[in-house]
Formats: sequence, C-alpha cells, structure tokens
Amino acid sequence: MAAAQAFDVYQLSDEHQAVREAVREVCAAKVLPHAAEADETGEFPKASYDALRAADFHAPHIPVEYGGAGADALATAIVIEEVARACASSSLIPAVNKLGTMPLILAGSAELKRTYLTPVGAGDAMFSYCLSEPEAGSDAAAMSTRAERDGDHWVLNGVKRWITNAGVSDFYTVFAVTDSAAGSRGISAFVVEKSDPGVSFGAPEKKLGIKGSPTREVYLDGVRIPADRMIGAEGTGFATAMQTLDHTRVTIAAQAVGIAQGALDYAKGYVRERRQFGRAVADFQGVQFMLADMGMKLEAARQLTYAAAGRSERGDADLTYFGAAAKCFASDAAMEITTDAVQLLGGYGYTRDYPVERMMRDAKITQIYEGTNQVQRIVMARQLLKD
Repeated sequence: MAAAQAFDVYQLSDEHQAVREAVREVCAAKVLPHAAEADETGEFPKASYDALRAADFHAPHIPVEYGGAGADALATAIVIEEVARACASSSLIPAVNKLGTMPLILAGSAELKRTYLTPVGAGDAMFSYCLSEPEAGSDAAAMSTRAERDGDHWVLNGVKRWITNAGVSDFYTVFAVTDSAAGSRGISAFVVEKSDPGVSFGAPEKKLGIKGSPTREVYLDGVRIPADRMIGAEGTGFATAMQTLDHTRVTIAAQAVGIAQGALDYAKGYVRERRQFGRAVADFQGVQFMLADMGMKLEAARQLTYAAAGRSERGDADLTYFGAAAKCFASDAAMEITTDAVQLLGGYGYTRDYPVERMMRDAKITQIYEGTNQVQRIVMARQLLKD
C-alpha cells in the first residue's frame, strides 16, 4: 500500500494541484461574474484582467528573473484551463501573453527580454502575436508585410489580420519579409510597440464567440524601429514562429479543455435539477450515456494536453506532434461536448439566459486559430511519416 501511495506517475504534483485551486478560487469570485457581460458587450473584460494580474495569473509563464511567476508549461496550461472554464475570452489574457512573448523567450537577445518581458511579468503591458495576413492564413509563409533596412533601423509596411487583443496589447511580435528571394528563410521577427508612429488598428471583428477578446487588423505604415528590436538573427523569424506554435498549441488545447469542463459542469447541475415525466432528467439512461461520453472525451483531451505540456517544458523532440495532437483532439472534443451540453438543456440551452450556448460559440474558434485542425492533421501526418 505504501508503494502504491508513492506511485505518482500520471498524477499532478501538490504544487500543480495548488495552482488549480488558487486559480479556480480567483475565477469563481472575480472572472466568472463578468463572463456573460463580456460576451454581450464585446468589451475587453478589464475587471477580469485586474483580478488575474493581482493574483499573478495574467502571464504566469514569464521567468522569475523578469519579475514573473516562473510557471512551467503544465502550470501555465492549468491556469489557462481554469480561466477558460469560467470565461474563454479572459483565458486569452494568459494564453496570448505567452504566444506573443514566446518568440523572445526562444530567440530574443538578453536586452530584448529584459526590456519587454519585465513589464509583461509585472502586469503593466500585454503582448500580441502578428503572423496571419489577409492573404496568408494557413499559408503563413506567403506573407506580404515587408521590413526594409535603413541604417540602424528597420521600416515595416503591411497588414496583419486576426490579431488577438490588438489595440489592448502594448507590444506585438511582428513577422515580416526581409529577403523576398529567400522564401520562408527570408522572414524575420520584430518587436513593435503600440506607440510606434505608423501603427494603427482596424475595427473590432464581429465574431461568433470569444467576443470579450478584441480581434483587429494591425496596420503598419512606415513603422520605423531600431535594429535591435529584431528577434533572433535575420531570416530566422519563420522558424521561430513555428517553434512558438509548437509550444502555444498546448495552451489552446488547455483553453478547449477548460471550456468543455465548464459546459459539462453546468450540464450536470442542470440535469440533476430539471424534472420531466416525474423524475430528474439525469435519471434517464440516454442522458447518462451522453454525460458519460462527454466526460470520457474531456478526460482524454486533458491527459493528452498535459502530456504535451510536459513535452513543451522539456523541449522534447516530439513536441511538434504532441502539440498538434493535443490542440486538434481537445478542440474537437470541446466542440462536441459544448454542443451536447446545449442539447441537454433543451430549449433553455439555446438561449442566452444560460451559459452553454456561449461556451459552444467560444469552443468553435479553438478548432481554427493557431492552425486549423486540418493543418494540425497535416502536421501530425508529416511527423508520423518522418519516423
């Protein structure tokens, strides 16, 4: 028995459990109450951001040396999962802060890290990621944004589309072509500040879900920045972008798991209370089968996500496969689980008086951003065929 108790494989550590409990407490008190309003108004949930910042959950991955919490990849995934369980829009605060800063963590100079990671860690700034363009979505290497060298500066011109938290974030990782003859090896990465002359933003997109997280175009019109704001060496930007996504697809998987957990939790409570034909809806076998499938898919998604998070933290060689698999499986599962949650609530599930229709709408984007699930399957197949 003692040996069994010491067998902690596939079990979260006490520290990770404590992170979950702490985030859940903050979210129940200060994030969940704003979720419906953020969806209804389409406004950034500043009260939720303030609550996450006060508890150091706004960008938990920032290393301690830059004033952050220094959370590992699994702890960061748990934070995002728990925030998404309460409010998917708010979960994009820690998720996109990681997405935007990951290129610096992977390839930035010591000075660049110190300058830009420190305010993010302190909660004084947010960071966004600018890869997609109007004509370069899944085919990101087809981007047309250009950066031209001018002495000890670079001048950027172009348009970036689908930029999460654009206009709210102070800093942006921008990918641009620096050598048009070199294909993907002619793309470089830069830090652009919201206050840089020539930076402007489009109108907020009118979206199906995650409405409390603004999505806008970012316009770069002759944006002149110092040469030392390049992230890594010239021509390495696309490789950095792809390496970043290997890590951050895990965070989208975690977001999907959280949304699905929130939907299952609500549906379970509803079917216990709702009575039809003289008994609780939960007593009907057909409903029980639906709940069983929802719970099974959810836990499979969670375990795959946590396995991918471990690989992200270690930098394992198979992270590309596991990141794609976790994101793809978890987001497909979240769409199925939230759809079933709406079904379990019947007509009530279809109304805004109950949160599951919001969760269903929010879940959809997890199948699309940071690489559509069709692209994830291509990534996985290529990795399998390499062996």
